[in-house]
Amino acid sequence: MQDPRVIVALDYDNKDTAMAFIDKLDPTLCKLKVGKEMFTLFGPEFVKEIIAKGFDVFLDLKFHDIPNTVAKACKAAAELGVWMVNVHASGGLPMMQAAKEAIANSANPSTKLIAVTVLTSMDDVQLADVVSGVTPEEQVLRLAALTEKAGLDGIVCSAKEANALREKHNPEFLLVTPGIRPIGTDAGDQKRVMTPPDAINSGVSYLVMGRPITKAEDPIAVLTEVNASIAPLI
Repeated sequence: MQDPRVIVALDYDNKDTAMAFIDKLDPTLCKLKVGKEMFTLFGPEFVKEIIAKGFDVFLDLKFHDIPNTVAKACKAAAELGVWMVNVHASGGLPMMQAAKEAIANSANPSTKLIAVTVLTSMDDVQLADVVSGVTPEEQVLRLAALTEKAGLDGIVCSAKEANALREKHNPEFLLVTPGIRPIGTDAGDQKRVMTPPDAINSGVSYLVMGRPITKAEDPIAVLTEVNASIAPLI
């Protein structure tokens, strides 16, 4: 697949175990996501190692700080060579614009920048504790509009909001979606989940999948099956 739509979420606290799993994968079948735990444990060199193996890397650190600090962090991420990095949309328009400009002026200006809207672990009750009077979908739509205004490449969102987002945003605006589970697998700690074909049909651009692949006896077989299920829909 020329542009793999599956992003495998790595979740390991041991580098050797992580590398052994990565060595089972094929960069033509998937991209990889490195989050806060692994980046803190293994550092930038780990990211460089997996990029050297041919994988596109989504550095999922969800930067959220004053504009200057986030801009410097995003520039540093881009210059690691990552395919994509993210910030929190709730950091506001100036923060997102500063991050976008910093990447554009970096040594790797092609790095994609997306924003987190509402965490997929949050339901209506949990969101109400943070922002009153809005549903998760309404908050996602509001933050997505702010993200597009800032000139970012897309957002992280639940597949449940994808249809509504596609009505308001063009196909080039990326929707990157966690909480994707093949039929018959456990939802884990994700409150808003969907199967791969349903997600693509809803307008999702990239599917973030963790345990259904990382815990599989044969991860290549699972990836191949998922890719086959979405290929006719792309």
